[in-house]
Amino acid sequence: MHILLIHQAFAALNEPGGTRHHELARYLASRGHQVIIIASPVSYLTGTAHGGRVAWVTEQDGGPGVQVLRTYTYPALHRSFIHRIFSFFSFMASSFLIGLGVRKIDLLWGTSPPIFQAMTAWALARLRRVPFLFEVRDLWPAFAVAVGVLRQPLLIHASEWLERFLYRHADLVVVNSPGFVAHVQARGARSIELVPNGSDVAMFDPQADGSAFRRAHGLEGMFVALYAGAHGLSNDLGIVLDAAHLLRDESHIAIVLLGDGKDKPALMAHAAEMELLNVRFIPPIPKTEMPQALAASDACIAILKPIPMYATVYPNKVFDYMAAGRPIILAIEGVIQEVVEEASAGICVPPGDPVALAHSILRLAADPEGRRAMGLNGRRYLEQHFDRSTLAAHLAGLMESLVNKV
Repeated sequence: MHILLIHQAFAALNEPGGTRHHELARYLASRGHQVIIIASPVSYLTGTAHGGRVAWVTEQDGGPGVQVLRTYTYPALHRSFIHRIFSFFSFMASSFLIGLGVRKIDLLWGTSPPIFQAMTAWALARLRRVPFLFEVRDLWPAFAVAVGVLRQPLLIHASEWLERFLYRHADLVVVNSPGFVAHVQARGARSIELVPNGSDVAMFDPQADGSAFRRAHGLEGMFVALYAGAHGLSNDLGIVLDAAHLLRDESHIAIVLLGDGKDKPALMAHAAEMELLNVRFIPPIPKTEMPQALAASDACIAILKPIPMYATVYPNKVFDYMAAGRPIILAIEGVIQEVVEEASAGICVPPGDPVALAHSILRLAADPEGRRAMGLNGRRYLEQHFDRSTLAAHLAGLMESLVNKV
């Protein structure tokens, strides 16, 4: 089976960012399939050009059975919303042109966000007369409207029309959270399957101590509460800084913010204004280095803004935290809270509440046995329910069935 994935934000394992699709592609290749990924050379996390270059095709990599084609994308992703739209549309056009040149395709795999690239996948699927699988990782534009990024009524209407069009015309809609099912069904999706976010258990060792990472960042002897991921509007990291301010006299506690995003410069400036000596900002690292970073932590933070729509999400980072055997401080309500509570994998606090967040950090800092038990609980639960290899096998089966129907 020859699969073509259109994915602007694709990140390989040796890059910072979410690597779900590289891991899935490698699994599909292990089953004998060929996966070609058309991606942007501009990092969706940092906004910088991959390898310092922006060209029509900058690299082809990924290992046996996986080929990555980097195609031109307008490089000002993080300047403003309008610049992001230019970036999305430039990739939509250039990926379509590159896709026309791919010789053999049995399945088109489109993914959102950004939703515009899924239109490219649909168009190529119809031209090639092959099935179109639409993967929904984010309820766009609903999330953009809820957080206030998308406000112009005409653009909202057009985006909602595009969303419904893609749901109705997909041969299969795959969602990565059970919280998305009702939304996509109500907007016209005919066939829906759940392939949730998860983590590669083989990548993480709960017994690792992360001492090299601690030495590199001056964290020896500290209780480390780590946030790893995007520093954007939705992530509500200002609340983490407020919690750090409440903990400023706890000299043994360090709060580490690892990653990048549009809001990172403002967050760093705000932390400096607050004189938060207990907060460390660390640049993003490739996924291959993430096991060491998580091993260096004593607890891991997952947080989103207190917006009702976010109760539907399964954040990737939570599953990596569980795979690493680290207790979770979760400031997100909804379906992911149900996972953490059922697994007894951490402490759930109300989103938007820095006092509750600070208290949970103090509680775990004072209870090494309790946090170890939570971490191992999470690891066991992930092995049983969210191991990436099991989830990839399910996706592969869905794809094979879809192609065999034609």
